[in-house]
Amino acid sequence: MPATKGKRPASEKSKVNTGAARLAKLGLRSDMDLVLHLPLRYEDETKVVPIREADFMAGSAPQVEGIVTSCEIQYRPRRQLVVTVADETSQLVMRFLNFYGSQVKQLAQGVRVRARGEVRHGFFGAEMVHPTYKIVQEGDPLPTALTPVYPSGEGLSQAYLRKAIANAMTRIDWRDTLSPALLSSLQLGSFDAAVKLLHNPPPAVDEHALADRSHPAWTRMKFDELLAQQLSLKRAQAARRARSAAVLPVVGGLSNSFLAALPFTLTAAQQRVLAEIRADLVEPFPMQRLLQGDVGSGKTVVAALAAAQAIDSGYQAALMAPTEILAEQHFRKIAQWMEPLGVRVAWLTGSLKKKEKNEAQALIESGAAQLVIGTHALIQEGVEFARLGLVIVDEQHRFGVGQRLALRNKGASGQSVPHQLMMSATPIPRTLAMTYYADLEVSVIDELPPGRTPIVTRVLDQNRREEVIARIHAAALEGRQVYWVCPLIEESEALQLQTATDTHATLAEALPDLRVGLVHGRMKPVEKQMVMDAFIRGDTHVLVATTVIEVGVDVPNASLMVIEHAERFGLSQLHQLRGRVGRGTAASVCLLLYQSPLGPTAKQRLATMRETTDGFEIARRDLEIRGPGEFLGARQSGEAMLRFADLQTDQWLVDKARNVAQMLLRDDPATVDAHLARWLGGREEFLKV
Repeated sequence: MPATKGKRPASEKSKVNTGAARLAKLGLRSDMDLVLHLPLRYEDETKVVPIREADFMAGSAPQVEGIVTSCEIQYRPRRQLVVTVADETSQLVMRFLNFYGSQVKQLAQGVRVRARGEVRHGFFGAEMVHPTYKIVQEGDPLPTALTPVYPSGEGLSQAYLRKAIANAMTRIDWRDTLSPALLSSLQLGSFDAAVKLLHNPPPAVDEHALADRSHPAWTRMKFDELLAQQLSLKRAQAARRARSAAVLPVVGGLSNSFLAALPFTLTAAQQRVLAEIRADLVEPFPMQRLLQGDVGSGKTVVAALAAAQAIDSGYQAALMAPTEILAEQHFRKIAQWMEPLGVRVAWLTGSLKKKEKNEAQALIESGAAQLVIGTHALIQEGVEFARLGLVIVDEQHRFGVGQRLALRNKGASGQSVPHQLMMSATPIPRTLAMTYYADLEVSVIDELPPGRTPIVTRVLDQNRREEVIARIHAAALEGRQVYWVCPLIEESEALQLQTATDTHATLAEALPDLRVGLVHGRMKPVEKQMVMDAFIRGDTHVLVATTVIEVGVDVPNASLMVIEHAERFGLSQLHQLRGRVGRGTAASVCLLLYQSPLGPTAKQRLATMRETTDGFEIARRDLEIRGPGEFLGARQSGEAMLRFADLQTDQWLVDKARNVAQMLLRDDPATVDAHLARWLGGREEFLKV
C-alpha cells in the first residue's frame, strides 16, 4: 500500500529513530550538540592528482580519478578484492582485504571512480589498501572545502554524521553568547565564523594550525568550553552556599583531649589544614573541601579531628572508604584514639552478619553511635542517621558522583545538608584542581611527619628474580618484613588470583625458613584480617598480596617492597603501593620488576618512580602521560571532561576563562544562562558534588 501523502513510510521512520538512538549514544541529542561535535581531522578532497604523480607520493594520501579496467576476487595469499584503475597517465591498484559482495558490482569495469588513500609500492606498482572512494561521473565538481572526519560510533557513517551536522547548522540560533566588546578585549573571533570554519575549512586554511588546534577558530571553541565549565562549577558552588548546614562551632573537651593524647605533634601543614577545616565547619552553609596529602602525610588524624569537632558540637560524623581493608584500618586506628575518650564508634560493611548489621544500624539511627566508619554499606537503604553533621569520604576519586551524593543525602533534612570533607592521596596538580575542582576548596598537606625515611626505588628486569628472592631472605633474617605485590591483570581477576597463589607457593618453597602469607580480594573479610593481623604483629615475614593493600595499610616494620610486572601499573598506583613502606625508622627499598621489552609509556612511568618520591611531581608527570580524563578516574562519571581544551598547552586560556566567569556571574546572569544552555544543555546536575 502506498504511503499516505505527507507522512514518512514506516521503514524511513525506523531509520530516523535508529540514527537518533546512535547519535544519542555519542551524547548528540540536540541540534547544538551536533553543531559542537567538531572534527577530529580533515581529508583534502579538493584536488585530484594524475596517477603517475601519485606514484611518486609514497607515504602521503593523494586523491586520484580514473576508470576501472579490472575488478576481481583473488584467493592468494588470502581472499581479497583487487581493482585496477587507470587514467591517461598510468594505472593503480586498489586492494580490499575485507569487502562486501556489493562492492564487486559497484566497482565494475568501465565505472569512473575517485579514490583517496596512502600510496605504497606493491608487486604490480602503485597501490592503495582500503582507500576511501566514491563513484563519480566525468566532470563532477570537487569539494571546495576540506572534508571533516568526525568522532563516530557503531553504525554511524561519516556521510550520515556530515549530513546530520549540516542540517543542524541550518536550524540553530547563531547569536553569540559573548558581547562584541568582550570578544574584542579577549582577542577572540565570533562563534559562528569559528564553527563554520571548523566544519568546512577552505582549501587555503593553515592545515597545520587546524591539526594541532592552534588555529584562532579552535581557540574560540576552547575558550567557550572552559568558560562553560568554570561558570557551571562556580554556579554549583554558589548553589551549595545557598543551602544551609549545621553550624559545628564547638572545639571542646573531645577535640582537646584527643590532641593531648596523640603520641606525636601535628606538623605545621596539618595544623594549617585543620584550621581551614575548622573555619568551614562554623559556617551555616555546607563545607565542600578536598583534603590532599601525599601517602603517609597524616590525613587520617586531621579527618579524625574534624569528626571530633562535629561530635563536640552534638552531631554524628561518618567516614566512608572504598575497600574493606582500608575502612578497617581507619576503624582500628580511629577507634583506638577515640574510644578511650568515651566516643562510641560504629563499624558497618557489607560483609557483617545480619544481626551485627542490624545492631550497627540501630546505634546509628538512635544517635548512640557518634562516629560511623565503613564502606559503601553506609549509603545502602535502611541506614538512617540521627544527626549527621559531617561526611568524610576517603580516596574520593574511587567513588562515583552518585555514591558521594547518596551519603551526603543521608544527612539532608529540608534545605540542610551535612558538611563534606573528601580526602585523596593522589595529589592533583594545580592546573587540574583549578579546572576540575573550581567548586571545591582545596587543602594540601605538603610535608611529611618527621622521622620518615626516604624510600630508595630500583628498577630490575624480571630475569633477576633469584637475586631479589635472596635479598628478601637476607632482609627477613635481619628482622625486616616484606611485601611482594602481584601484577595487575586487567583481563581477569581469576588470573590475577592464580598469579598471587602461584607466587605464594614459589616463595614458600624458596624460603622454607620464613613464614609467607597471602592476601587477595577474593578472601572473606575475616580471613583477610587474620592474615593482615599476623603481618602487623610480625608473625609473617613476607606478605604476598594483590593490590588490595594499595591504600591504608600501615606496618612500620615493613621496609622492603617488591612489585612484580611493575610495567602493568599506573603511576599513582605504583606510588600508593610504594607508600606502604618507609613508615618506620629503617631504610626502605622498593624494587620494581619489569618484563622486557618495555613500551615508551611504561619506560616513562618506571623512570619517574626511580627519579622521585614527591607525590606532586609524580602526579604532574602522570597527568602529562595520561591526560586529565584518565587521571581523574571515577570523577568522570559525573564530570563533562574537556573535549577541546588541553591543560598542558591551554593554561593561559584557563586563567582567562576563570576571570571572565567571575565577572559574568557578578554582572551578567543572562549571558551566563545563554552560555551554559549552549554548552551544557541539561548536563549541569553532575557538577554539584
